[in-house]
Amino acid sequence: MTTAMAEERTDERALTELQREHGPALLNFLLGLTYGDRQRAEDLLQETLVRAWQHPEAFNGPFESMRPWLFTVGRRLAIDARRSRLARPTEVSDGILAATPDPEDRTESTVAVLDVREAVRTLSREHRAVLTQIYFRGLSVNEAARVLGIPPGTVKSRSYYALRALARSLPGYSAPGHRRSSSSRSASNDGASATSR
Repeated sequence: MTTAMAEERTDERALTELQREHGPALLNFLLGLTYGDRQRAEDLLQETLVRAWQHPEAFNGPFESMRPWLFTVGRRLAIDARRSRLARPTEVSDGILAATPDPEDRTESTVAVLDVREAVRTLSREHRAVLTQIYFRGLSVNEAARVLGIPPGTVKSRSYYALRALARSLPGYSAPGHRRSSSSRSASNDGASATSR
């Protein structure tokens, strides 16, 4: 079997001579097909020479020079490589992957929870009590007023000022009238819904 394999391959000296005689012209041809991409052209040159090594019968063809055969093989390989690249999904660089948050990573939400807890601790006891009833226990303004023993208007007023204080102390907040982050907008929306309850 080893002898049969050896007979099916081009002689090493013939391959070296082929590369010396036609290699530079083939490389220039392939550079044109790859729009000057030297790395790709060199890869195609090597693949073309591998095909010549695998097909010794090409040396016995009816033509005087191997150059037309080499150029045809190189052109076909270039076309196949281009089609293969176009069929593959676009490669993503490491930079984009590094900037894309991992859906399994709960770091951002954990940090946000810690920021909110810290901001809530800075509020007065009265403001914290109102927010606890409305936002953490889900009570309406009237229900919170009954639980806290204060008028509904006071619940609305305290929730409004508590949310404003939270928005100022949370990261990503900018002054009213300026563009705010989504967390500040949601806090403002919560405040609007709380005051409408």
